[in-house]
Amino acid sequence: MVLFIAILIPLAGYLIMVYFGDDFARMPRRYFYDGVMTQSNGKTDTVWHKVKDMHFTNQLGKEVKLSDVKGKILVVDFFFTRCPAICPRLTHSMKKLQSAFAKNPDIVQFISISVDPVHDSVPNLRKFADRFGVNHDNWWFVTGTKDSVYDFAIKEMKANIADPGIDTAFIHTEDFFLLDRERIIRGWYNGLDSVRQSQLAHDIATLNIEKQPGESSVRSVISSILPIIILAIGVVILLSILMNKYKRKSDG
Repeated sequence: MVLFIAILIPLAGYLIMVYFGDDFARMPRRYFYDGVMTQSNGKTDTVWHKVKDMHFTNQLGKEVKLSDVKGKILVVDFFFTRCPAICPRLTHSMKKLQSAFAKNPDIVQFISISVDPVHDSVPNLRKFADRFGVNHDNWWFVTGTKDSVYDFAIKEMKANIADPGIDTAFIHTEDFFLLDRERIIRGWYNGLDSVRQSQLAHDIATLNIEKQPGESSVRSVISSILPIIILAIGVVILLSILMNKYKRKSDG
């Protein structure tokens, strides 16, 4: 009976995991697709829109690009340093997020893109960032040419679809955009809404455990080691039973 119970516990845990499958930890959905691809077996697969590798200049005067932070989740927003009210509040919200992941800076990279590159020089970006006491390592305040920034915002980030009310001639949105490690957009969140910001923090943590292409899933890993676990438990209990019998025999 003891052996049966010892084997049943890990087996039951595995069966529960298999039953719930991917819903055990619900991942943020993917947004925007570029098409549908037909596989060799005849099945179709969605080709999700991947944001292209954009080049910027950050607040430290360094030339940076999205591929420099390969393997990180991205949180992106659009701002300008002369913004009198909304942008400072958005930056304050982003600072809270950065502080929340201060002990795990390798998980997420924050990127604030200036939509006023003519005025937002490197010194102005640095001054604005220092005003909020940010960690410059995993939060870039970046600028580029106006054409490249606006092209990136509209064609790559789909900012005008996420926020239909924005003026495409001067992009100013309250949304933070979440991109996974594959640079696929996984959601946008109002930076002035504390509830949505809490959801964003939760979704960052959830994406951090998402299986990447080529990685073994938790299920497959557990499947491979479960027989060993059950066997080890059985051996330990069997040895305990034999030792207990030997001890009673010796005592007798």
